[in-house]
Amino acid sequence: MKSADIRTSFVDFFRARGHRPVPSSPLVPQGDPTLLFTNAGMVQFKDVFLGARRPDSPRAVSVQKCMRVSGKHNDLENVGPSPRHHTFFEMLGNFSFGDYFKEDAIRFAWELVTEVWKIPAERLSATVFEEDDEARDLWLRLSTLPPERVRRCGAADNFWAMGDTGPCGPCSEIFVDLHPEEPPVSWEEGTDAGRYLEIWNLVFMQYERDAEGKLAPLPKPSVDTGAGLERVAAVLQGVGSNYDTDLFQPILHAAADLAGAKYGQDPEKDVSLRVIADHLRAVSFLLADGVIPGNEGRGYVLRRILRRAVRHGMRLGFEEPFLHKLVPVLGEVMGGAYLELAATRQASIATIKAEEEKFLSTVANGARQVQEEIERLRPLGQTTLPGAMVFRLYDTYGLPLEVIREIAEEERFKIDEAGFGEALEAQREQSRKATAEVQNRLAALREVLRGHAELAETHFEGYERTELIETPAEVVRLATWREGAPVRVSTLQRGQAGVAVLDQTVFYAESGGEVGDTGEIRWDGGRARVVDTQKDNSGVFFHFIEVEEGSLSRHTKVQLRVGHERRLAIQRNHTATHLLHAALRLTLGKSVRQAGSLVAPDRLRFDFTYHRGMFRQELEATEDLVNEWIRRSVATEIVQRSYQEAIAAGAMALFGEKYGERVRTVAVPGFSLELCGGCHVRNSGEIGLFLIESERGVASGVRRIEALTGTYALEEIRRQRTAYNELVLRLGIRSGDYEQQLHKADQLRQRQSELEAEMRRLRMQLVSGTVSPAGDEETLVDGVKILVREVPPAPANELRDMADALRSKIGSGVVVIGTRSDGNVSLVAAVSKDLTGRVKAGELVKKLSALVGGGGGGRPDFAQAGGKDPEKLPEALAAVGEAVREQLGR
Repeated sequence: MKSADIRTSFVDFFRARGHRPVPSSPLVPQGDPTLLFTNAGMVQFKDVFLGARRPDSPRAVSVQKCMRVSGKHNDLENVGPSPRHHTFFEMLGNFSFGDYFKEDAIRFAWELVTEVWKIPAERLSATVFEEDDEARDLWLRLSTLPPERVRRCGAADNFWAMGDTGPCGPCSEIFVDLHPEEPPVSWEEGTDAGRYLEIWNLVFMQYERDAEGKLAPLPKPSVDTGAGLERVAAVLQGVGSNYDTDLFQPILHAAADLAGAKYGQDPEKDVSLRVIADHLRAVSFLLADGVIPGNEGRGYVLRRILRRAVRHGMRLGFEEPFLHKLVPVLGEVMGGAYLELAATRQASIATIKAEEEKFLSTVANGARQVQEEIERLRPLGQTTLPGAMVFRLYDTYGLPLEVIREIAEEERFKIDEAGFGEALEAQREQSRKATAEVQNRLAALREVLRGHAELAETHFEGYERTELIETPAEVVRLATWREGAPVRVSTLQRGQAGVAVLDQTVFYAESGGEVGDTGEIRWDGGRARVVDTQKDNSGVFFHFIEVEEGSLSRHTKVQLRVGHERRLAIQRNHTATHLLHAALRLTLGKSVRQAGSLVAPDRLRFDFTYHRGMFRQELEATEDLVNEWIRRSVATEIVQRSYQEAIAAGAMALFGEKYGERVRTVAVPGFSLELCGGCHVRNSGEIGLFLIESERGVASGVRRIEALTGTYALEEIRRQRTAYNELVLRLGIRSGDYEQQLHKADQLRQRQSELEAEMRRLRMQLVSGTVSPAGDEETLVDGVKILVREVPPAPANELRDMADALRSKIGSGVVVIGTRSDGNVSLVAAVSKDLTGRVKAGELVKKLSALVGGGGGGRPDFAQAGGKDPEKLPEALAAVGEAVREQLGR
């Protein structure tokens, strides 16, 4: 059975039994900062299991994209050597939300495995929690398994918990004997060797654990199951490794062809090929879900996975980017099930290639840094690279430890492994503390919102109006902060800041890049200022308020008024981002897709995928397109429709976003159609004017445009015009004749360049000429010639040239020059090659810079330093002789 057929058979089986098929949620969990990535099928239903959201259906089935590369679920280092571990995988799951329980869950699983997938019953076993007599009896009654193949296991293997507190319960796992033709072995031996392979886990959530560890039965027990598609495919396709299934074989063979190798002939090369195949899937799906390579969080994990694949490519002999060439192969394998792969293909290829090029350059530059450090340490008699230095190259520059180790070994150096480990652990501890702080804040918020399930979704009226006067809202819940922690209260007094939950609102809550509304709440005898509006996954709006008059209590009837001008400015910018998105796709091509946005009242920011910076003509063409559709004054069309209807109509969905069955579409007919829940103008003409301020890169394959609309754009044009007129006036250029103005500006720039060159020549002549200026000191210290000089202010590169010229002039000796400018001091030391074994320029400037309140260093033959005490420069220059004498006397 092909993998595509396994997916279909699973969903069809449960659909026929009343389960609602639910699309895979993105790899980036929505509204759950406790998780870096979606790591199980139940993640998108977490708030349902916690009681914070009502399910759309009591039964659901899904095929979920998952990543396990962080926390306790971190399989990264096992990928490659292991035949079954992956960073990215697919989880088949069926769910019951207070509907059926153990009996139907076990019956469904047994029927699917034996009747649809036709795995012989004699190859199957099941495990249950050691105290779960009910599950064991059900297996013996509903299946043909003999008692010896229904095993009791402890809590470590067969009891599942969402966290230290909350829903939990026993689980039951289904195992397959991969080698039934061989004599039976003990359970422990068989599972450890991988002969007895777990393919499906049925979790029975029947308890809630409190802070003291006590278990209380849940009023509505639920079911959460998960089966790894890769493992199921290996069993049904009769192969011994997940990598031998149709999910991986085309990628493995394509990678092997690029490397001039053959999969299955060299065990070491096979490991690298498996890493490449697995990591290609992870990288491509993360990019498709909107994750951007970066230096922290999810972007850092993406970059780390990509670079690990490139490192294994280097082991196979790749010296140029190669991973991006495999993206089309992945599309052939999985594109039918995941349409986002095709939609993001070109952008992903560009991003992966740019990251590969950057990393290969990093390896080359890092190798040079390692070499320089070795050359610095060797004359000192040292043969070990310090752990702190190794960690800096590893962490800051992304140089793999194995590359550093290889270079060191070639030079007969060692690595301070213990020091490196300490630095790495220190960083991890810092990360753990930061994570703990976030979790503590979330725990405190959960405590405030205890009983959150009883809060109904806030009814939002803000699309149609910005005031709620005649039908006042009611205050449902209030909270404030005490000693930095949120607490529930029944009343907020004048001067207090807090959070109000209302039964209805006109305030838009921050979402989809659009900032939350501000404004005011009024009631009899009181007023509060709304400073921000947020919402949670269940649709409850939180109004962050500051009480300015009176006191506000629960159940008070209140009138609402959104800041109208601010909202209108936000609407202009939001509709403008849609026009900008459409214009970019027309100007640059359909591979452009949104990678992030900010819609604020005073500006908009739009991130999009593209492999290079935009040319001026492209920016102007994009700006012209947007302004053309503004001038056309087209009425926007906002419609609620089914997700399938919206996509069929050509609506653009943002990958990485989670959509329900019903969606809201915003159209500027004839030009733009997007799924969007934000606030927009009624007519494109209301935007008034669109002005691009800047375009730049923010990550590999991701560009950013910042722009202004309406009065903010007009104000910027006036500011630029004022600056232009002032510049024309100061330069003495006649206004109006642009070509003449440009010509005059070029002449001035040329003249400036000529004068700067003349100044450089005169400074060099002054410093290195035959006549020494006043204050020049050339002395002998223990037979070594020393030249010390204060020179006129000059750029750093000229100071280096001066020192080099003076060193050439004296032949053998030590040169130290210093200069003062803008309250700072610069020092440069140069030592002739024949003396670097006795006098080190780096040590010299380090000692001298301390006298001027600064620091610095460098190579034995050349070094620079700076300071913040110009008055002490003469003292520092006077100390050169003694500093040299100290080094010579060693």
